[in-house]
Amino acid sequence: MVYAAHFAATALACYLTARVLTHPGWRGQAWAWQSPRVAIVCWQAVGLALGLSAIGLPLSLGLAPYDAPTGTALRRLARDLIAGELPASLGTFHLALIAIGATVATLLLGATTRSVLSTVRAQRRHRDLLNLVARNDPAAPGALVLDHPSAAAYCLPGVRPQVVVSAGTLSLLDGAELAAVLSHERAHADERHDLVLLPFTALCRALPRAAWVHTAYERVALLVEMRADDRARRLHADAPLAAALLRFATAPARVTPAGALGIADSHLDARVQRLLVTSRPPRLRVAAALGMAALLVTLPVSLFLG
Repeated sequence: MVYAAHFAATALACYLTARVLTHPGWRGQAWAWQSPRVAIVCWQAVGLALGLSAIGLPLSLGLAPYDAPTGTALRRLARDLIAGELPASLGTFHLALIAIGATVATLLLGATTRSVLSTVRAQRRHRDLLNLVARNDPAAPGALVLDHPSAAAYCLPGVRPQVVVSAGTLSLLDGAELAAVLSHERAHADERHDLVLLPFTALCRALPRAAWVHTAYERVALLVEMRADDRARRLHADAPLAAALLRFATAPARVTPAGALGIADSHLDARVQRLLVTSRPPRLRVAAALGMAALLVTLPVSLFLG
């Protein structure tokens, strides 16, 4: 039972950490916006630890007769199944709990696999389309240009990531604004933000009616955009990027294809306001957040590896 208590405590810690990161009345959300990279790490830790706890809690209860960490107990169960000699204390109820844990693991792994496959298919279709209709333009170095009047700027991630802008974007932005936008999209490609969002996309697929899962996805998506904003503001002044975001906010028919990451996808007003603030979180708070993230992941992983 002690191992089940550890998994339950980890799940509770994940819930409390998510509350701190999202509650507008607390300082967690403001801090997360000040340091989006660290907040993304915290969210990744919450997602991983929560998934492992959802699998480990029923497994640890079912494997309680072995009185060993979950990983060790699973290996002993496999050995006993091969030998055809299960312990007498391992009853039907315990086997049902083990089956529940295995089912949760299968659902999460299946949802992740389906998300990866559907995203890759969408990216492949759009990349084939770009090969047919997109063009190079010296006004947007390193990017492909689509001859479409609507405003669009996005990164199509993958092994060979591609930044894409529309002709409408070229007419909407001046040179400095366009350069900031291109740097923003290259940041998505360099840091593989599509992989950052993948676990939360999979959770949304596995639990489509769970509002908290969709809220978590939206929070991480916003942090990803803020992180790309920070990468862009390293090379460019804040004003051109803020002006570009404001122009996108008022532009009609902003469209980002499936499987891509677009600059105008999330909370433009909050991102513009954030660009006007230069404060940074205290280093002690950053260190505490990273320590909490490490602790959240370490406990369930250690139980599975033990």
